[in-house]
Amino acid sequence: MQFGRTYEEFEVGAVYKHWPGKTVTEYDDHLFCLLTMNHHPLHLDANYATTTVQGQNVVVGNYVYSLLLGMSVPDVSGKAIANLEIESLRHIAPTFHGDTIYGETTVLDKKVTSKPDRGIVHVETKGYKQDGTVVCIFRRKVMVPTEAYIKERGGEQPGRPEPLA
Repeated sequence: MQFGRTYEEFEVGAVYKHWPGKTVTEYDDHLFCLLTMNHHPLHLDANYATTTVQGQNVVVGNYVYSLLLGMSVPDVSGKAIANLEIESLRHIAPTFHGDTIYGETTVLDKKVTSKPDRGIVHVETKGYKQDGTVVCIFRRKVMVPTEAYIKERGGEQPGRPEPLA
């Protein structure tokens, strides 16, 4: 199974549909809020949330972004040398407990760096719910290795031990 891509494997205009999706539970949302100390009642207090425009708890946006970023790793940044920049992040529509998030990433641009064994890939990731509603869009730049870099380091999984008999 491929995990990430080398610079040569990215094509401008390519779209990677990340699989599988993730159904967001109340537990997921509350745990993320507690771990990140985001105690806004819109995310944690169901009674309070009934008094808001949404009428129910809204999944914290940074969790949705984090899910999408994680979903994109096998297709985009699994071989990354460095994540360089999050250029933009937009939350388009709310996500609620029980919604399933899917993602896809489009390659916008790519260029070799001053070091010829690596390049920078510019991508846009869109997240959407089970009904197709787009909930989050972000753009980022990732430094990825060339095939020559991978060979020089000893292959796809340098440092991976072999099992003892």
